[in-house]
Amino acid sequence: MMKRYLFPLFVGILGCAILISLGMWQLRRMEWKQDMISGIEQRIGGAPVGLPAAVDPSMKYLPVYVSGRTTGQEIDVLSGTKERGGGYQVVSSFVTDDGRRILVDRGFIDQDHKRAPRPAVRLEIAGNLHWPEEKGSATPDPNLDANIWFARDVPAMAAQLGTEPILIVAAETRGDAQGIEPIPVAVEGIPNNHLSYAVQWFMIAAVWAGMTVALIWRIRQRQF
Repeated sequence: MMKRYLFPLFVGILGCAILISLGMWQLRRMEWKQDMISGIEQRIGGAPVGLPAAVDPSMKYLPVYVSGRTTGQEIDVLSGTKERGGGYQVVSSFVTDDGRRILVDRGFIDQDHKRAPRPAVRLEIAGNLHWPEEKGSATPDPNLDANIWFARDVPAMAAQLGTEPILIVAAETRGDAQGIEPIPVAVEGIPNNHLSYAVQWFMIAAVWAGMTVALIWRIRQRQF
């Protein structure tokens, strides 16, 4: 009689063990992600330094300080905020005091002010180096005629405006902001869904265990 129980019991225990291990793995991933986000948060909030001579994506989130002038050339990236609704993030071509041409994400404007004149202006900017990973396979190509982009693609924006592939996201500006509201780099956009994934695996394990018990119960009922 026991032989009839062994196979479903073995499958039930094995399945539960696998599902529970997947849930535990997600919990470990959650801890790792929390440590990573904490490290990024500390780096974002550090004291700004001058723009290094050599810059690469390993310096992502490094706080920097630059002074210089915008050129009047900009890229408007479709965006939006909860407070002000739809609008654009203004990425300007910027010439530093030592002559380097870089990109600066100056922040947000609403739709009504997209076409407002923003001539060259002198600014002092504190912010963070950033290489956003926003462009995916489904992201449309930019509408160059209307100057509307759908993702911040640093190499493509740099090629369009003739700058180094360096983007500073402004956290603070001194000078005429021209109605642009800075949106500093933040960790809120970094996904950390591992707890919900872990709960899902544990729930599936519970269902699996319940199905195993039900199957064994049916086998037992057939014996009588």
